[in-house]
Amino acid sequence: MSGDSENWSSTNSGCHLTEPKAEVITCELLPDQEIPLLKSRRELSRAEALKLWDEKRKAGWRPCSPQW
Repeated sequence: MSGDSENWSSTNSGCHLTEPKAEVITCELLPDQEIPLLKSRRELSRAEALKLWDEKRKAGWRPCSPQW
């Protein structure tokens, strides 16, 4: 992935009950920077997030602890 990484977190803004959302953050790890460079952020529905995670798992991705 040449220094690129994605961070997944669940988010549900507001106090009312709504469908949970997942936030996918793509960043680049730069050797001279302590904090990764944010490249993009997008919010997905639960169904979209599950589909994306299924695609990533088929490509060899596995759950891990936070990397920073």
